[in-house]
Amino acid sequence: MNPFLSNLRTVLLSGFLYLLIGSFFASLLAFAQLSSWSNALLFSLPNTLLLGLISSSAYYVCRSLPLAQRRFWIVCSLFGGASGLTGLLWLALCLTWNKICTSLGDPTLGIVLNTSLQAIIFLVGAFLYLMAILAYDVLIAFENMRHSELREAASQVLAREAELQVLRTQINPHFLFNSLNSISALTTIDPSCARNMTIELAQFFRLTLALSERQKIQLKEEIALCNHFLAIEKIRFGRKLQVQINAKSDSENALIPPMLLQPLLENAIKHGIRDLVDGGTIEVHCQFTAPWLYIAIENPIDSQPAQTQGTGTGLKNCSARLRSLYGDKARIDWRSEGLRFRVEIVLPFETAISHEDKS
Repeated sequence: MNPFLSNLRTVLLSGFLYLLIGSFFASLLAFAQLSSWSNALLFSLPNTLLLGLISSSAYYVCRSLPLAQRRFWIVCSLFGGASGLTGLLWLALCLTWNKICTSLGDPTLGIVLNTSLQAIIFLVGAFLYLMAILAYDVLIAFENMRHSELREAASQVLAREAELQVLRTQINPHFLFNSLNSISALTTIDPSCARNMTIELAQFFRLTLALSERQKIQLKEEIALCNHFLAIEKIRFGRKLQVQINAKSDSENALIPPMLLQPLLENAIKHGIRDLVDGGTIEVHCQFTAPWLYIAIENPIDSQPAQTQGTGTGLKNCSARLRSLYGDKARIDWRSEGLRFRVEIVLPFETAISHEDKS
């Protein structure tokens, strides 16, 4: 079935268009004094509607010859032949309809179909069929473009999900390996702390498994996850590690990707606090300023960094995740300011309600 005729709106629009063509044709017959207005309308309107029905077959003619396979002579023979046949068919229908009207015995019905008018009817039918072919070509082209865009959007979603999955597998084992190394070191130094650290690690991963299945979680859930991580690290560093998390109440319900802050806190400890003799304080600030959520993580750094410098993989992974989820609507920046290192994240502010509305 012609897909464009399965839509009632398209059918009504096509019918209205052919009624306009029929009215115009009737006006030409009346002005040429070949018929009265009433006879001209009675002749032209039913016939142009039939022509519209016949012209719907142009869709299949266009489909039978894709653009990539079209050659000049093939196009001329196929489209020209189909138009000629349509012109002859329409002329036959017009003659038949006119004969029916005149056979009713009313002299006011029917029109005089001389040879010149028959030739005009044939040419008009062939021309309108060619116009139908052109219109269907345009519609099919737009339909193909729309399907191509839908396929591209679907492939982008699949690629994004695959990329996010790869990034998650890079983040989770990274923290696990570091934690196991710390527990291994503490077993000989402080078995009690090693036991506490193992318990905290189990609680951390229990919460991680629950949250990682979701694409986005609330900021307060991420902070709770980070508190388990920090409890593990505080066992390792003691008073050397201090953390201040300042999250405004209006920002706690904001949705963010899971495991967004934890790797950044891990970087702050690994490349900041660990290299300082006296340690320092990591500051986390979360603030909602419509329509954005602002997150800043700041930590002290050594004036003489260690020889083993980070490659920035964690920050690049975070940037890739945000780009995959938000496109150009989110950003992450990092910089050193004297003896402080600062990471700033800006995300579109979303809550569970607004996220459901979008989906």
